[in-house]
Amino acid sequence: MQGMAINMTNSNVSLARLLQLSSVSLPVGGYAFSQGMEYGIECGWINNSADVEEWIRLQLSENMVRVDLPLLHFVMKSYEQKNWTHLVHLNDLALASRETKELRLADIAMGGALLRLLRSLNFNLTPFDDANYLANDEHSFVVLFAYAAAAWGIDSSSAATGLIWSWLENQVAAATKLVPLGQTQAQQLLTMFQTEIDSTIALSACVKESEIGGGLPALAIASALHETQYSRLFRS
Repeated sequence: MQGMAINMTNSNVSLARLLQLSSVSLPVGGYAFSQGMEYGIECGWINNSADVEEWIRLQLSENMVRVDLPLLHFVMKSYEQKNWTHLVHLNDLALASRETKELRLADIAMGGALLRLLRSLNFNLTPFDDANYLANDEHSFVVLFAYAAAAWGIDSSSAATGLIWSWLENQVAAATKLVPLGQTQAQQLLTMFQTEIDSTIALSACVKESEIGGGLPALAIASALHETQYSRLFRS
């Protein structure tokens, strides 16, 4: 029997690329960051699955809705318009929105890793390589994620779903190691939050660019104190 040619439709290609971009196997090091959760567990704020659920939900409603998802939307819009000056501005805004040194370094570390990967995949990275646009050599992960999604023809809503899922899976994986949670509890959390993805994206669509910014004081405190935590598994 002759080999069969497999034709992928544009929608299948976009889906495959979204899965690639959102995969835990993407070599950007997301698994290395707990984003303050590790200190929250040590000081007793997070003790069980219910506490993890509350911790994640607050970050979804404050950070994802008010910062990361609006940034993703506006970066993809800037890509479509080839407005590289504004895209670099959004990169600076993303980094300025990180409330602690550790949260900023996590964003930069993952962003730098994704930029190196995109270069190896022969992406056109004009706003990041051209001195006429580049403001600094620090790149936000959410900005690079949005840039790659736009370049690959992934629609904004799907890209937002992928970004949420990538972040959510890393948070639950961290909780599984640290609380600790059982694998069944982890899957229950992931399944529950799946039903909230659409409403999270819808809320983020109402945030204007001038309104981007969030505030979670406890998360900022946990992140800052994690920097000098005696024993830790995660970089932040």
